[in-house]
Amino acid sequence: MIQKYNQIAEFGKKLMSLGKIENSLELISDEAKELLHADRCSIFIVDAQDKILWTKLSDGIGRIVISLDAGIVGDTYQSAKPQVVNSPYDDPRFLPNIDKKSGYITKNIITVPIFDSKREVIGVIQLLNKRRGDYDNNDLEALTFFANYVSGSLELDLINEKL
Repeated sequence: MIQKYNQIAEFGKKLMSLGKIENSLELISDEAKELLHADRCSIFIVDAQDKILWTKLSDGIGRIVISLDAGIVGDTYQSAKPQVVNSPYDDPRFLPNIDKKSGYITKNIITVPIFDSKREVIGVIQLLNKRRGDYDNNDLEALTFFANYVSGSLELDLINEKL
C-alpha cells in the first residue's frame, strides 16, 4: 500500500501544474486507471442546480448525463459513500443502457465520492473493469485516498471554470 501512496504523491506534483479542468480530469482519470488497474474511468461532476451528474470525460463514450439519484454513481452521490459492485448486471441500480449505447460490457465497478472543502460531494469517480479479478477493500481504500488527494485541485478548477 505504501507504494500506491508514493505513486499518488508523485501524481500530485503533476496535477498541481495544470490549469484547465479538462487537463486535470484527463490526468486524474489516467492515474486512477493505472493505480487500480482499471479499463475505464469516468469522473462525474455534480450540478445541484439542474439536479444532474455529468461527465466532461468518459472513456470510450461521449458525455454522460444522469439524474442525481440514478445508478450506482447516483447512489454514491446520495449516500456519500463508496461502492464496490462486482456483478453489476445483478444490481438493480446498474444502468445497462449506457453499455448498450457504447457496446461496452461492464464486469465490475468501483465508485468513490469526491468531497469539497465543506465536505459536500462535488463529484464521483467511477472505475470499470479491473483487469484482473474483482475490486476489493484495498482498492476501495486506495481510491478513497486518491479522491481525497485530488479533491482540492478539482474544487479549485470548478471554481475557476465558473468565474
